[in-house]
Amino acid sequence: IKLTRAKDGSSGIATFGFNQPNCFDASTAEMGEVTGMFLIDDEGEMSTTDVNAKFSNGKPQSIEATYVMKSPAEWDRFMRFMENYSEANGLGFNGAK
Repeated sequence: IKLTRAKDGSSGIATFGFNQPNCFDASTAEMGEVTGMFLIDDEGEMSTTDVNAKFSNGKPQSIEATYVMKSPAEWDRFMRFMENYSEANGLGFNGAK
């Protein structure tokens, strides 16, 4: 996940990259089409429909989803989600250097 934020903190963008996604596999076909990315937790749901797939020789190579935060409150909400998700999944955060 790549995070960018306006210098004044008024907005931000989270770009998610998924390499070799399995959402196009036959085993997941019954789940239906990819219509967006949905981030769901105890506080509710955040979502985006800005999702693009990259193919090579007819096979999916990666998916990129972009979640736009239009206010400081949306940024804070997203960061709470990510902190909880990373804790639950043994992930970490590396800030810009």
